[in-house]
Amino acid sequence: MPIEGPLRELGIHDVFQLLDLSRKTGALRVTSDVRDNEGVVLFDRGRIVSAEIRSSPTPLGEMLVRAGRITEQELASARQQQQLGDQRRLGEILVAAGAIGARELERQVRLQIEAAVFELMSWHEGFFSFEERDVSEAVREAAVQVSTESLLMEGARRIDEWSRMADKLPTLEVVPVLAAVQEDHATSLDLLPSEWELLAAIDGASDLRGIAASLGRSEFDVAKVVYGLLSTGVVAVESRPSNGRPSGVSARDPESALPAAREALAANRPEDALRITRQVLGAHPSCVDARLIAAGALRRLRRLGDAAEELRRALEVAPDDPGLRLEQGIAALSRGDFVSAVASWEHCLRVTPAIAPDVERLREAVASAAYLRGFLEAYNGG
Repeated sequence: MPIEGPLRELGIHDVFQLLDLSRKTGALRVTSDVRDNEGVVLFDRGRIVSAEIRSSPTPLGEMLVRAGRITEQELASARQQQQLGDQRRLGEILVAAGAIGARELERQVRLQIEAAVFELMSWHEGFFSFEERDVSEAVREAAVQVSTESLLMEGARRIDEWSRMADKLPTLEVVPVLAAVQEDHATSLDLLPSEWELLAAIDGASDLRGIAASLGRSEFDVAKVVYGLLSTGVVAVESRPSNGRPSGVSARDPESALPAAREALAANRPEDALRITRQVLGAHPSCVDARLIAAGALRRLRRLGDAAEELRRALEVAPDDPGLRLEQGIAALSRGDFVSAVASWEHCLRVTPAIAPDVERLREAVASAAYLRGFLEAYNGG
C-alpha cells in the first residue's frame, strides 16, 4: 500500500523521518506543479541510496569534469567503452581506468545525493508518493548509502543558516565581485584554501549558482564562504542577476514582496515567509511590517529567541504599533510567559481604536490569559 499525500498536510521533513524510522525500502516521488518539477529518492531500509531532481539532471560524468576530478578525454573514453558494449557503470569504468579513486567517486555521488535531498527539503507544496519495492537493481554509479537522520539534521541547520545569510545574500542570483582595495588597509590576506579557490572563480559575471557549478561544490557551501568574505570586506555583491539585467527590485521592495510573505505565512510556509522578509530587510532594515512577518515565521519555526529579537528591533522603530504588540503577546504566550503576554496585549488595547476589527476577541484573550496566570500563581503558591 503506497504512502502518499499533499506536502501541506505532511511536510517533506516528516516524510523523510517516517521512512527512516520505519526502515522502508522503495521509491519516494515528490512532484510540484508550482515549480513544474519532480524529485525521486530511493531508500534502502531507511537509508538514502539515490536522489535526483528533474530540473538538475547533471550526469555524474559532467559533474566530475566540472569539479576537476577527471578530464574530458577520460570521460569520453569511458563513454566510448559503454557504447562498445561494456555493461559496467560509468563510475566503475573510471575507477578501473585509474581516472578517479573509489573513495573520491563515492564522495562525489554522496554530494550529488545531498544536493538533491536538500533542494527537496525546501519544497513546501506539492504531492508525495512512496512505493515499497526492491531498489537493488536500480542504476547507481556507486554503492553509497546516506543516513537519512544526518541529512535531516544538516537540512535543518542549513535552513537556519540560510535565514541568517539572507540579509546579504538574498538569492543565489547575486554576483560576487572583488571589493575595491582600501589604500589605508593592509593587502595581505590570510585565507583558507577553499576561500582562495572561490576567489579565483569570481569573474564578475557568474552568480553563486554558477560558481558552485564550476567548482563542483554545493550552493550552500559557496554561499557560506562568500558570506564570510563579505563580512571581512574581501568581496562585495552586485544586486543584479548574472544575465546583467537589474536585479529583482520587486523581490526586495516591501510593497511588492510582503504580500507574498503574508500569503506564505497564512499557508503555513514559514520558511518561505522568512526568506522573503530577509530579502526585504537586507534592503530596508527598518521595515516594521517585514520584521513583524519575520517574527511570526520564526515563532512558527519555534525559534522563539530570534522572534523576540525581531520584535525588539521593530518596536524600537514603532513602539506603539498594535500589530507588533499583538505578536509580542503571542510570542510571550508561546514561551509560557503569561505576565508579558497580558502586558503586551493590554498595551495593544490602549493603542488600538475601539472600533477596530477583533478588538473584542483581544479583550477576551487578555481576560483568559490573566485568568490562567492567576490560576497558575495560585496553584504554584499552594
